[in-house]
Amino acid sequence: MTRPMNIAEKILAAHAGLEEVVPGQLITAKLDITLANDITGPVAVREFKKIGAEKVFDNTRVVFVPDHFVPNKDIKSAEQVKMLREFAKEQNLVNFFEVGRMGIEHALLPEKGIVTAGDLIIGADSHTCTYGALGAFATGVGSTDLACGMASGETWFKVPETIKVEFNGKLNKWVSSKDLILHLIGDIGVDGALYQALEVGGNVIEEMDMDGRFTFCNMAIEAGAKTGIIAADEKTEEYLKGRSIRPYKIYKSDEGAQYVRTIKYDVADIEPTVAFPHLPENTKPISKVGNITIDQAVIGSCTNGRLSDLKVAAEILEGRKVNENVRLIVFPGTQQIYLDAIEKGYVQTIVKAGGAVSTPTCGPCLGGHAGILAAGERAISTTNRNFVGRMGHVDSEVYLASPAVAAASAILGKIASPEEL
Repeated sequence: MTRPMNIAEKILAAHAGLEEVVPGQLITAKLDITLANDITGPVAVREFKKIGAEKVFDNTRVVFVPDHFVPNKDIKSAEQVKMLREFAKEQNLVNFFEVGRMGIEHALLPEKGIVTAGDLIIGADSHTCTYGALGAFATGVGSTDLACGMASGETWFKVPETIKVEFNGKLNKWVSSKDLILHLIGDIGVDGALYQALEVGGNVIEEMDMDGRFTFCNMAIEAGAKTGIIAADEKTEEYLKGRSIRPYKIYKSDEGAQYVRTIKYDVADIEPTVAFPHLPENTKPISKVGNITIDQAVIGSCTNGRLSDLKVAAEILEGRKVNENVRLIVFPGTQQIYLDAIEKGYVQTIVKAGGAVSTPTCGPCLGGHAGILAAGERAISTTNRNFVGRMGHVDSEVYLASPAVAAASAILGKIASPEEL
């Protein structure tokens, strides 16, 4: 009889062909999906060729999504994507997503059903952990590890310990998934789950829609976690129905599964939360923020560029105007989200309010393009990182918040709760 295992351990054991695994164990495991973008992909392609590989392990499971500097902002970024495009043609890759069909990778892959429950996924992007919302084990790796995974369909892992996190109770008004993950990071710190899995549950998570779950797991890496995982349930299966292009498997933690620690929150104690510069752990509840004026508000990214995020923003902006001292920039996560937001009138509302709506791209999140900050400027952003110089000049400041807080702040010209409108 095997020892009781949690979800992360079960997925790793299954992909390693083992009956059981234990934290700290080194394993080689078979991969379901490998992913790269226009920054990390070219490095992986060069390493792939350097090791003498000729063919990818499976042309349906190696995925390239150029999304960071696209539509290309300069010659260098155009050359990067050209390399990926040519490699995709050479290898006959099914999943290369060109501008006009692409989206922000961590919104696009779940939408297309490329990643699914029970998968083991590596991506040369730290926010690959997003797919844990489907009940998958998904983690970021370096481009060299990715190249080896593209060639062999396998990679090595050290089995992580798991932290169990539970959110219970009834959410306060305007408190969202983004506030919960910011609250957790503020509590345990950016290295509070270093090389550990975060298994997240409780009645609040069970009642949360898939968009919210993706947001939460997306920022697991900001607590240092190897991955964030939410057990797949009926909502997950409803999302996967007619979408998942491969059979999926649902894993549940065993009774008696081991956790390195358990953290429990009563969400009645959680307000809308803002992360101050220059770390996601530097959080304050909205009631303690004070009077902080802003120059720019960004709503979008792989964290909060989904349809429900645009809906919340549009509802707050309806009949109101963006402050004359603020630039509001909105990035739908995928083309489909963009189309749905147009159909539902969200885009029209945002534009009438004075916001600019962009094609899907990572854009300003990493200081790429389409919203760079100058020295001394402040932005409130629904993105996931606020390091020094993250969105532009090293003397600029980024404050992380939910779409509701970002939209209200864009209207009032300062960081504010929708309650203040």
